[in-house]
Amino acid sequence: MCRDCVKQELPQRGTICLESGSYLLNFASCKECGRREPLKILDKVDEEDEDGEEMVTYKHVCPSCNHIVANHEYTFRVDGQFQEYTMTCLLCGTAADSVSILPGDPALSTNHIF
Repeated sequence: MCRDCVKQELPQRGTICLESGSYLLNFASCKECGRREPLKILDKVDEEDEDGEEMVTYKHVCPSCNHIVANHEYTFRVDGQFQEYTMTCLLCGTAADSVSILPGDPALSTNHIF
């Protein structure tokens, strides 16, 4: 991971958990070659463990010189009545989200104004 290639290390992204792609607004430029081109995704691995947790990992790489900018990690799991998502990446940031699998999400307010 290269702190010199990003504008901000591990920006807080709220609930935006990326399974693929790159947060290019946070990419300053490649510290090795100085270019600022869309990054390549290399060594993408999608694994699922015996508990059903899915983990996706890959590397953000400069397309010009193959410098590794960041390692990306995304996880998904079902915990009871909720789907849990997390993301950790020097470039894309950190985020977590929890979504109910029930038709009526108890975490959402039921008071709607029409």
